[in-house]
Amino acid sequence: MLGSITPLGQRGRIAGWGWTVGFYVAGSVAAGALIGAILGAAGAALIGAAAALLVGAAGAATGPSGQMVSLVVAAAAALAAAAADVLLRGRPLPGPTRQVNEDWLHLYRGWVYGAGFGVQLGIGVATVVTTAGVYATLVIATVSGSAASGAVIGGVFGLARALPVLLAARVRSTDALLEMDAGLRRLQPLAVRSAAAGQAALGVAAVALAVAIR
Repeated sequence: MLGSITPLGQRGRIAGWGWTVGFYVAGSVAAGALIGAILGAAGAALIGAAAALLVGAAGAATGPSGQMVSLVVAAAAALAAAAADVLLRGRPLPGPTRQVNEDWLHLYRGWVYGAGFGVQLGIGVATVVTTAGVYATLVIATVSGSAASGAVIGGVFGLARALPVLLAARVRSTDALLEMDAGLRRLQPLAVRSAAAGQAALGVAAVALAVAIR
């Protein structure tokens, strides 16, 4: 993706890099927010029902609240994602096997494929999934408690997914493109470890909050 949308490539296609990137980021944020809102709305009903069942089983005095159920599920998702990323070390996870259709680069205007690629990125599971954090984010958006909270989580996810395209801002020659590609390959192990550490920290924080409100 980064190698497809660069100032070098856009110049060859007679398309503005900044214009294309703007639609790319906007598409990713919008798609992420939409998916997050849908999941948050659906999850709010599911979590409420689950909490009610648990309260009925355990008794009103000791039954868990919907917030606690959400935190436990979020913690489990984050910790599982951290473990999966450590074990898989950046290899693709179960899920789609397709990537974005690079034929679009030659068939459509920059803003069209920019927005189209961004939307697919923001959805999270429309293309190959290389980190379990994608699945964890979708789960967390689902148990966030509302459509608004889910939209915020999804929107931030979409933004984080799209911003790396800015690394290509200085790619104006073939040598610069090769240098960027080599640099990203060198950083991949660190990125995997950092993502796993972040997910583990989020899981631990969710556990601590669940214990605190218990």
